[in-house]
Amino acid sequence: MTLHWAPAADRIDLLADPVAQAVSNMDGVEAVEIDPDLADTAAFCEKYGVTLDESANCVVVAAKRGGETRYAACMVLATMRVDVNGVVRKHLDARKASFAPMADAVELTGMEYGGITPLGLPDDWPILVDTHVAEHSRVVIGSGLRRSKLAVSGATLAGLKRAEVLSLSG
Repeated sequence: MTLHWAPAADRIDLLADPVAQAVSNMDGVEAVEIDPDLADTAAFCEKYGVTLDESANCVVVAAKRGGETRYAACMVLATMRVDVNGVVRKHLDARKASFAPMADAVELTGMEYGGITPLGLPDDWPILVDTHVAEHSRVVIGSGLRRSKLAVSGATLAGLKRAEVLSLSG
């Protein structure tokens, strides 16, 4: 199936509200409409002919220390896993780190589960970008909605406010 990419700023109808606000001032971000039933990375890649190493996933992590919970987003290629209990926990100086509960991730981001993206996240969240993502010329990521995807360079993700580049797979 062919994807028809367009500048994301021209297709805000395909973006969650916080994502639309974030991309309004960004160049080089493209959006495409997809079947929402195929939003999960493996299904999307299979149906639309995008390889897993061209796709990046945004994982929301809840880090806890001293009764306080802080959230962070981790960007890794779809072929990799985030080392939440090792690399991420230590980097965030947390006693415990885990994947954020779905309901919390959706409520706090204003995005749909399965479409969460680092563009438009709360200003106080760190965005941890894996080195493999940062080096990529173009990755496909979520748009905040299950019915679309974004394409963006790894350099753009690495250059986001509060972004930090490190090896997230341990």
